[in-house]
Amino acid sequence: MPELPEVETIRRGLLPHVVGKTIDNVVELHPRVARMSPHGLRPLVGDTILEIARRGKFMWFVTPTQALVAHLGMSGQFRINTNSAHVRARFEFTDATSLDFVDQRTFGYLHPDQFQPTIDGGPGGLGTELAVIPTTVSHIGRDLLDPLADFSHIAQDVKRRRTEIKRALLNQNIASGIGNIYADEALWLARIHPQQLAPTLPLSRITDLYHHARDVMERAVALGGTSFDKLYVNVNGESGYFDRSLHVYGKTGQPCERCGTLIERITFMNRSSHVCPACQRRPR
Repeated sequence: MPELPEVETIRRGLLPHVVGKTIDNVVELHPRVARMSPHGLRPLVGDTILEIARRGKFMWFVTPTQALVAHLGMSGQFRINTNSAHVRARFEFTDATSLDFVDQRTFGYLHPDQFQPTIDGGPGGLGTELAVIPTTVSHIGRDLLDPLADFSHIAQDVKRRRTEIKRALLNQNIASGIGNIYADEALWLARIHPQQLAPTLPLSRITDLYHHARDVMERAVALGGTSFDKLYVNVNGESGYFDRSLHVYGKTGQPCERCGTLIERITFMNRSSHVCPACQRRPR
């Protein structure tokens, strides 16, 4: 599933292709693509895209009257000049160019939405200065690349929760955008087992963990995100290269870069977690 670095890579790639363009027509090619909108995508016709913003794994196109929210699901992509067999929606602009939403597994969706003011009065997300956010995105916390993310507040929130630390990392209401890949990487960097109970950790270690998560996602953005297959590519169809820099995720049976102990894959929260059993001791 595309996580924050992949969505941010796509957002940045889209900017020169769509900002300032007016939507002349929208073609819906699959019934699931606009399943959250009773009127489909037709309300966007005639709107001009002013900017593209993102919070966590959600991205939205800002127009003068509304937002077009995009969630990529497992395999969603925005592509320019594609001939993919999995195009689910096409936006045709008045300058005769177009933008395709490609989604092989059809878990992603597009949703015209209205704005509401942000709770803290700050910009809704990265890429905008407007103090508004789409209603369907308003429930999630600021992500770790957001200048307004308060790491001290995040750590205090996590420590109050009687839950495992990886479960807290993946809780989008606390801090959005962290998925399985970057949670495993951050926990390895912080030397914390994913099943460690959050209240047993000092505030300083929780804060450091979230700083590690931010750092690893910043490095991933710099390398275009993580691609394990063609289900994630950027707007030009190119893969990201951060998979070559991963320390623990997907490294089952390989030696830990720090201590040489073989990386293990465990099942936790109905998903795989990758740990070094020596560097990340299992809680007793």
